[in-house]
Amino acid sequence: METELSEQRRIIAVGDVHGCISTLKTLIGRIRPSGDDQFVFLGDLIDRGKYSKEVIDYLLEFRSACSCHFIMGNHEWLLLDCIENSDPVKWFVNGGQETLASYGVRDPADIPGEHLDFIRSFHYYLETPDLFFTHGGLDPELTVRDNMRYYKPEELCWQRVHMRTTFLESRNYKWEKTVVCAHTPIAEPVVQEKLIAIDTGCVYRDNPLLGRLSAVILPQREIIQVENCEE
Repeated sequence: METELSEQRRIIAVGDVHGCISTLKTLIGRIRPSGDDQFVFLGDLIDRGKYSKEVIDYLLEFRSACSCHFIMGNHEWLLLDCIENSDPVKWFVNGGQETLASYGVRDPADIPGEHLDFIRSFHYYLETPDLFFTHGGLDPELTVRDNMRYYKPEELCWQRVHMRTTFLESRNYKWEKTVVCAHTPIAEPVVQEKLIAIDTGCVYRDNPLLGRLSAVILPQREIIQVENCEE
């Protein structure tokens, strides 16, 4: 169930899941969603963790209960690029083999068609009058409109310049909207006027600074976090 995003209802953006199904379910339980809620999953649902298939299965079902919007992460892009160009190397070194193992297949083309079609339907970005959602981010020295003019959509999956310390400290972003993104693992979410970044490295449970899955509830800008609880 997907409808146009509205700032008149609660929007919940969720950071990088990376195949951590139990942690995702725990986070959703903490959020206690209602039928009016709108979820934006900011990409990187798959790879690195053990349960990518289970994450996709769960979200295919979850979207029938709540309005759900899905952003293309660089890991979803790598999977689709691997299938299109028959070159698995880049995807495999970024956790693709764990995804194949979760499906019990050796060839990415053998992932169920329903799951691949679902991933192909992901948006590179979504926006409302005041918010811009994407996986990686935007060039901080350009307006949102100029980012759209000068960057290819898939490049938004990889953008990290805005997360450099100089920009985080100066907060000198040229955007006319608040950018809500993930992609770059950080110890604590960034919540600024023009930037909300919520990838707290859920899959990296062995790193004492990371290992949490985070969401932000908008417009309140309330952060909800859970620790990685995978078996």
